[in-house]
Amino acid sequence: AQPETIVNYINDLADYAKASTIRRRISAISENYNASGDHVENPCRAWIVKEALIGLTRLKGTVQKGKTPIYWEEIEEMIHRMDLTSLQALRDRAVLLLGFMGAFRRSELAGLDVEDIKKYPQGIVVTIRHSKTDQTSAGQQIGIPYLSHSSMDCIHALQEWLTAAGITSGPLFRSFLKNGKVSSRRLSDKSINLIVKKYAASIGLKPEMYGAHSLRHGFATYAALQGVEERLIMKQTRHRSVEMVRRYINEADLFTNNPIDKIFNQPK
Repeated sequence: AQPETIVNYINDLADYAKASTIRRRISAISENYNASGDHVENPCRAWIVKEALIGLTRLKGTVQKGKTPIYWEEIEEMIHRMDLTSLQALRDRAVLLLGFMGAFRRSELAGLDVEDIKKYPQGIVVTIRHSKTDQTSAGQQIGIPYLSHSSMDCIHALQEWLTAAGITSGPLFRSFLKNGKVSSRRLSDKSINLIVKKYAASIGLKPEMYGAHSLRHGFATYAALQGVEERLIMKQTRHRSVEMVRRYINEADLFTNNPIDKIFNQPK
């Protein structure tokens, strides 16, 4: 490709993609050219490509727009408003609690099977067989301990859903048939997104600002608010880079180390 082609590609992506996505794609193209050897000229190194990326940053800025985090108290309120005599509510409660506690991506949550969950005296271990950060499918394991408060205990909620739905193997979270019965089909990641939006709206939040990622974002930020160290947050969220986790910690730090709090909310 010619440098002009790369610039045209950047301009085309700029219509709909985030700056970070565009930079990542150009970096991937550049790495492929580098791997081709010295006999192939890398068009991504051309000055007009570098200028196009600088202009992109000016146009779109560097602030990343993500879904608003959902905190533990908000999940408590969502569950408090559920009619837990409903099979769908039992499923949705388990989705929200497991999604938060495991800091799952929506594709990971949708892809779980009953066989991926092993019980231990201390809690459960969830095995993720396919993940964004596990390209070789080696598997990642997440521990979730029991909570003393049973209505908000993820493990208790999961067991109630599985027992009520009569699920013993296969997809963990499933869609419903028109007659209200549980189907054999796996719940899609888009459906998990809609579940989060639905319950965000139920407690008066703007649904367009929330999605499945709000659970993962919420766990990381809430853990930082509670003073959990970076290493332990990364262990649960399975972030390979500290950059994103530190963004969550910095977000929490706006309140934990706020001068207004130290001035007005200290005990007399």
